[in-house]
Amino acid sequence: MLAKRLKALAFSVALGIGFSPALVHAQPPAPPKTGYKAPRDAYGHPDLQGVWTNVAVTRLERNPKYGADLVLTEAETKKIEAKTQAQIDLGNKPTDPNAKVTDLPADCSGGRGTDCNYNAAWTDPGSVVMRVNGQPRNGFITSTPDGRVPMRKDIKVNAFGRTLRPGQSPSDNPETRALGERCLLSFGNSASPVMLPGLYNNTYQFVQTKDQVVIDVEMVHDARIVRLNATQHLPDTVRPWMGDSIGHWDGDTLVVETTNFHPEQVFRGASQHLKVTERFTRTGKDRMHYAFWVDDPTVFAQPWGGEYEFSRITGQVYEYACHEGNYGLVGILQGAREEERTGHKTAPTNVDQKAKAADAEDGEGL
Repeated sequence: MLAKRLKALAFSVALGIGFSPALVHAQPPAPPKTGYKAPRDAYGHPDLQGVWTNVAVTRLERNPKYGADLVLTEAETKKIEAKTQAQIDLGNKPTDPNAKVTDLPADCSGGRGTDCNYNAAWTDPGSVVMRVNGQPRNGFITSTPDGRVPMRKDIKVNAFGRTLRPGQSPSDNPETRALGERCLLSFGNSASPVMLPGLYNNTYQFVQTKDQVVIDVEMVHDARIVRLNATQHLPDTVRPWMGDSIGHWDGDTLVVETTNFHPEQVFRGASQHLKVTERFTRTGKDRMHYAFWVDDPTVFAQPWGGEYEFSRITGQVYEYACHEGNYGLVGILQGAREEERTGHKTAPTNVDQKAKAADAEDGEGL
């Protein structure tokens, strides 16, 4: 264990990752120096175009099970990836046509088996740990000693980063449901700064011109436009989905600053003062380093950030036909009205509660 921590400390020092507040990053992490020279577009800028993915079992915050270490050992990495692959293989098994809902474990333990939640054919959570320059990571955040979001102690947010008004229920009406359920924005944070992988649809197509870079996101068909010819953000009263992104080239790196987030779009409880800075750098033929820096003093105790790598893939981004023939939202609202009518609250039965707790212990899961 001591040898492992010394190795992690040495690697962190090499990356400039401190273990005390005095050594915390003042900006997004720098990309590794690989010596790779990215091809140029017609305007002489690094060509970021193509289809990329950030799919991985690694998540934003480090799993406490592995302590404060940023870098996982090979043994830990193999264990996580083996368990994940076993769950995927279990979910890929044919479903018994005679299976009933009552045949299922209430917590979906042991993987997503027969008729349990999503069939694995519809998901793509990834099966490997995220690596940065070959190093397997316990989380994306690099700026805090424990790899967790440094929330202010007086700020409380729910699991989705939202705060409901007193007496308000998330099932009062469609407008209080999550944006992804309403097909307005991606589930989780697939599209908007900070871009994070989720349960499926983790592909992005980058298209660039002289004046703009467009990031087409597979999840819920979002398209983020980065203005390269802008010198200032939109007026404070103009707040589009995914915010207002302006960018510039810093050598071989595309630097994007985003502000003016829509008030309904939240990230870890952030307010209208949220500012996210991203840096995109090609570090190999099929690798792109992604670094991010988050700043909102009204919610976070300090600015924070991290990094991961996109991988280039072949093929194209397909249509995300959100809610085409989907009756889930109607059922949610009907169920809520029935609970109000009868005064009887239905306890969750197959909501993966215990499975989520087990996943959190072992490093998998959102």
